[in-house]
Amino acid sequence: MVPSRDGTAERVAVDLGDRSYDVHIGPGVRGLLPDLVAGTGARRVAVVSARPEGWVPDCGRPTLRLDAVDGEHHKTLAEVERLCRRFAEFGLTRSDVIVSCGGGTTTDVVGLAAALYHRGTAVIHLPTSLLAQVDASIGGKTAVNLPAGKNLVGAFWQPAAVLCDSEFLDTLPPRELLNGYGEIARCHFIGADGLRGLPLPEQIVGSVRLKASVVAADERDGGLRHLLNYGHTLGHAIERATDFAVRHGEAVAIGTVFAGRLAGVLGRVPPDRVAEHEAVVGHYGLPTALPAGVDDAALVNLMRQDKKVTVGLAFVLDGPDGAELVRGVPERAVTEALAAMPRAEKAAGKRR
Repeated sequence: MVPSRDGTAERVAVDLGDRSYDVHIGPGVRGLLPDLVAGTGARRVAVVSARPEGWVPDCGRPTLRLDAVDGEHHKTLAEVERLCRRFAEFGLTRSDVIVSCGGGTTTDVVGLAAALYHRGTAVIHLPTSLLAQVDASIGGKTAVNLPAGKNLVGAFWQPAAVLCDSEFLDTLPPRELLNGYGEIARCHFIGADGLRGLPLPEQIVGSVRLKASVVAADERDGGLRHLLNYGHTLGHAIERATDFAVRHGEAVAIGTVFAGRLAGVLGRVPPDRVAEHEAVVGHYGLPTALPAGVDDAALVNLMRQDKKVTVGLAFVLDGPDGAELVRGVPERAVTEALAAMPRAEKAAGKRR
């Protein structure tokens, strides 16, 4: 492996047999891209980027460069179609490679386009946001949104490699950096409770290692991988209820606090463990209160549309044996937990 600029790169393997790949983490690891592209045998490259052109190194092959825009409103089937049409016009084949550069939205959309184009074309991710580095770029879940819900159309398509260049994070505004901490905070309750207080690079490595281990054990979300959705059921509902004015990581943070309260209502955890949820989320400076003006009944209705739901309501909840997916949660318990949540005084989306 080519070392990063200061020799501090870490490599985490996602062990999936013939679909295995490495996640490279550290300053300057984007410099590995030309060698990784060469290793795929690709003759052409399509780079889809939501960042300035200079952020993606020259891949050493004829390259199509396409602009993308991060943000949930751009996670659409129309955007996937646009990309695939441009790939075809460029003459991209299934033996070539696609490169994504951007946040979670770009990673999801480009990943799905790669999964669908020629029924599967290699993709390499260069996630540039903290949220994308610790979560969206790893594990092969690709998806776009529908009016009926988040991430309802997607496919499993593992990348050929992931390059988490920490130098990208220096460009993030404070709120975007905070957004990524939402995914790190929820790790405390699903197997990585030692991340608080660590330097950010170590938190990224710890989060990636946790996700890699879960994905290796359950690639297609049949059981254990549900744990990664801790805090996401209410989180996704909040995103939709506020028309995405509340960012994904912020919403997951609030959803994590709620998951603790719901587990307490159901008698799965004692009061001190409920309080720990709010303390951990608060430690990262994340929101712990429901957005002002969001109706509880509307949130319950949106949570019924969650992908994990088959009958009734389902949540990943803490318990005496750790977190697990709990189906058929009574609505009265959900409404009781929502009623006990603190409420933000300011309107959703007006936080820093």
